[in-house]
Amino acid sequence: MNDIILGVDISKATFDVALLFNNKVKTKKFNNNTKGFTELKQWLQHKGIDTAHICMEATGSYGLRLAEYLYDNNFKVSIVNPARIKGFAMSKLSRVKTDKADSKLIANFCQAMKPDLWQPTPKHIQELQQWVRRLDSLIANKNLESNRLEGAINDVAINITTHIEFLNKQIKEVEELICKHIKNHEDLNDKHKLLDSIPGIGEKTIAVILAFLTAIDFNSAKEIVAFIGLNPKPRQSGTSVRGAGRISKTGDANLRKSFYMPAIVSLRHNPIVKDFAERLSKAGKSKMVIVIASMRKLIHIIYGVLKNKTPFNANIMTI
Repeated sequence: MNDIILGVDISKATFDVALLFNNKVKTKKFNNNTKGFTELKQWLQHKGIDTAHICMEATGSYGLRLAEYLYDNNFKVSIVNPARIKGFAMSKLSRVKTDKADSKLIANFCQAMKPDLWQPTPKHIQELQQWVRRLDSLIANKNLESNRLEGAINDVAINITTHIEFLNKQIKEVEELICKHIKNHEDLNDKHKLLDSIPGIGEKTIAVILAFLTAIDFNSAKEIVAFIGLNPKPRQSGTSVRGAGRISKTGDANLRKSFYMPAIVSLRHNPIVKDFAERLSKAGKSKMVIVIASMRKLIHIIYGVLKNKTPFNANIMTI
């Protein structure tokens, strides 16, 4: 039974599966809803399968309900970064791009790479994640409306301003709800106090960290940096190819952006980041390289504070 693999390619309305069983591949499509989940379980049971290693890509909320359903029904579930699947496809010179082919590719990846097993995020963390996403959406809408003010005729400007005032009220309400949610959960509140001691980290960034980083069991700050997509991606081959380095950008872009402004603030107010940036500047590094490096440095500080369960102290902290 340990050799039974199910690759799942998720979309908003449906999901395709590829079952590797007895050296054969069986594929099928299901609706991405409770009925479809039940039909998948019945399809597997009809084949005498009551457990399997199921693998799917991390696709935001599309696959979360299915993953939780399978986990609750004693299936082993792995949720992997889509970049890993893409890299695996390139290594296999795969050129076919269909939902059925993708599910087979994911199944083959699971069989070959044996990815780590997934566990559901605690409910109170999921709730915090939804509130943080809601806040981001409101702020984005406010920025869009503010941009529309330029060049608007008087009556339209009045209408836009009214909407901005409403959005400001909504933003304040959600910020208060996030604060209340964190205070009502001891684990979140304890980590909040630690993060609040770090110069350059504000309430919005703390909420992002608590929602999207602390629920994952990272073994090092480098793992967090790679998860966010801030890890360096050198361009070097032999002696002839030495292109400018880039960051990998393999993680969540919104999560990555969340550390940009904190890094800018830290360049002025966080002594560790400030000293680090000054050394890079003296070495001739560009402003953008310094900012990105400062983002990484800040993540190392965050990891150190949370791991050691000790408030920030520039005099004793070694990063």
